Amino acid sequence: MAERITKEQIIEFADVVEAPRPAHEVDRTFELPTGLYAATVGIFLAYIALMATGFSHPEMILPTAIFVLFVVAGFGVPAIWTRLNPATRSKAITWGRFRQDGIMTGSGHSTAGAATVQVLILPILIFLWGVAVVTIAALV
Repeated sequence: MAERITKEQIIEFADVVEAPRPAHEVDRTFELPTGLYAATVGIFLAYIALMATGFSHPEMILPTAIFVLFVVAGFGVPAIWTRLNPATRSKAITWGRFRQDGIMTGSGHSTAGAATVQVLILPILIFLWGVAVVTIAALV
């Protein structure tokens, strides 16, 4: 049968200590090389520069500056977030390790080339769309 043991009896026979709190390891690396992150930012900023050049007008200075601020803030805040406390031992993957091992994505393991295409396809398509729009506007 079970016997009721009081707290005092437990303290008398056992060493009672607080449960250890495991350290929480924080990984804020996005698991991609920094170069891909920078390339994405660069392509978006190139698109804004293309549109600002193609449709240059004094009234477009403020909207263009706002778009640049949005892109810088949208990519700058996460970049700052990766360096916040608590300090972590995790580092962004190097380009060599990325090329050698690839990366695990939502659709399974991807090679470096396939993952690079997945990351850069949208910014490149947006930039090419901007080239098409500026070209059409110049010809019309």
